[in-house]
Amino acid sequence: MTLVVVFQLLMVGCGVKSRLATADKKFEAGEYAGAAELYTRAYSKISSKTPELRARVAYNQAECLRKLNYTRAEMMYNRAVRSKYQDSIVYLKLAHAQHRNAKYGEAAKNYNIYLEYDSTNVLAKNGLLGTQLVASWKAEPTGYVVKRENAFYARNKHVYSPTFQGSDYDQLYFTSNNFRPKKGAVNNAVTNLPNSNIVFVKKDAKGKWSKPEPTLSEEFTDGNELGNCAFSPDGKTIYFSLAPQKEDSDASVEIYTSSRAGGDWTAPQKITFFKDSSIAIAHPAIAPDGKTIYFVSDAPNGEGGKDIWKGILEGATCKYIENLGPQINTPGDEMFPYVRADGTLYFSSDGHPGVGGLDIFKAVPVVKEDAEEDEKTEWTVTNMGMPVNSNQDDFGIAFEGDKEKGFFSSNRGQTRGFDAIWSFELPETEVLVEGKVLDDKLNPIPDATVRLISNTGKNIRVVTKKDGSYRIKIDKDMDCVMLGTARGFLNKKTELSSRGVNKSETFTVDLVLPAVFRPVQLENIFFEFARWDLTPESEKGLQELHTMLTDNPNIVIEISAHTDYKGDDDFNLDLSNKRAKSVVDYLIAAGIAKDRLVSVGHGEDKPFVVDESLHKTYPFLPLDTALTEEFILSLEPDEQEIANQINRRTEFKVLRMRLRR
Repeated sequence: MTLVVVFQLLMVGCGVKSRLATADKKFEAGEYAGAAELYTRAYSKISSKTPELRARVAYNQAECLRKLNYTRAEMMYNRAVRSKYQDSIVYLKLAHAQHRNAKYGEAAKNYNIYLEYDSTNVLAKNGLLGTQLVASWKAEPTGYVVKRENAFYARNKHVYSPTFQGSDYDQLYFTSNNFRPKKGAVNNAVTNLPNSNIVFVKKDAKGKWSKPEPTLSEEFTDGNELGNCAFSPDGKTIYFSLAPQKEDSDASVEIYTSSRAGGDWTAPQKITFFKDSSIAIAHPAIAPDGKTIYFVSDAPNGEGGKDIWKGILEGATCKYIENLGPQINTPGDEMFPYVRADGTLYFSSDGHPGVGGLDIFKAVPVVKEDAEEDEKTEWTVTNMGMPVNSNQDDFGIAFEGDKEKGFFSSNRGQTRGFDAIWSFELPETEVLVEGKVLDDKLNPIPDATVRLISNTGKNIRVVTKKDGSYRIKIDKDMDCVMLGTARGFLNKKTELSSRGVNKSETFTVDLVLPAVFRPVQLENIFFEFARWDLTPESEKGLQELHTMLTDNPNIVIEISAHTDYKGDDDFNLDLSNKRAKSVVDYLIAAGIAKDRLVSVGHGEDKPFVVDESLHKTYPFLPLDTALTEEFILSLEPDEQEIANQINRRTEFKVLRMRLRR
């Protein structure tokens, strides 16, 4: 305490001095709920003429509220800043509080202010990065569906850290203070709320959860704060955190274990991790091998704050303890580890870039065989994104086996920081390909075959219905080749990719098959006016024709060009011959064998005959009518131009299906 604060303390009343002294003692002892209440009463009595004292009290009160997960912490940090709190750390704490309250712009401003004092600070740099990433997490949420699990919810109570027991996933254990404490029971020293206990629920055949029941005997739990629990792979051994609350206890947070004997759990036994009993040890998680235990501790030689460690269980002792290192741990807090059967680690952190408060992260181990023993495992760490993570605390995740569903804890939407259990599930992603197989007149082709082959080994064959429709179910992250075939029609091939799909999606792919031995009009083939030069706009149509020839390697086709009746007959015939040859020359240059192509020009000799498709588009053109000069001149002027444009066309037809040797 500075001399200025001592002097300012002399200026306040005796009642306020006494209250502050008591508040400071509780603050130092970690009794944050009691300290916060006393600081609140004292703050309003401190004169503005004693700004340094006001700043210290506001800062300490903010720290209490932060520890209790109250959103009002931001307001008190702001008061400390306005009163010119002497330590620049207040800007980092204020930024974290604003980050947690989803005030990302203000948080970024204060992260930057603090970085002017400490440019290498990891927490400030990661916090600033988190405020920048939030927009992308919001814009691209994961496919998980989350909702508060009302079967376990209790208003103004803490309910958190769910975990399954056994492989049937019909028994769930979690921590809660949602029960009436017995008379004379000691409240939790930190929160001044009833101590938490581990309870369990069972799911019946209808999927309904039973009412929570205590797991361990009252004789053991009385006077103790029980935290989260974990089970051995066979579900027969439980591990849990315990913080003694009795005044005569000097022990810190510890991990205990108990085994099931018949229908009851045996008397819990403490596991020894370190010789120094003052080191806090909590949040056990058991690896699939049943021997490796992950836990959280503030032990020396860590990365700072609370770190995740691991060791090997040998009876009631944990040996070969090691810190998981800077890829997992930060100078902030990393807590609530959970390990899946494949070795993937999940944990919560307020030190990695996040949405706010504690975020849940996924860490995939990568083993490097050629590395030194203590460097063999590297981790690929990713934020689980929104909506699993929120700007409040999200932690204590548990999966239902290998399914992408389960439960986690969150205090989102709670101004006083009460935790609740939320469910999460990634709905099965259904990726479909559907469409129709049509002829070149867009009429459906029944009984056509659609084949899909993927890079993952799928080989699917379906037959179209009477309306030409089909539907195929595929997987995510596939590259597919599709081929449409039908008797009397040319093949049509196309490609499709489902890479990057993270939600249910339907791709529509219509396959248009040109008819064999019938002229097929080529769309998007254009020439310069009164010339045979292909325009750049023809590239798409020419490429489609090239693809069709590649998909049908054993056909010989005739390219024919037609003109309208305008102009000299000989000129039109010569022009159409040259235009057909231009298309053939393009295809030869693109790699199609010369002996598969024949060009012919018809000038105006073969006017188009109106088919059903054209008649539907232009009802003024009677069905089966040839668009001769005589007929066209009988039309209205604007109709004449349409008819002439239809006659000016380029077509192809199959001459034979096999190349002659």
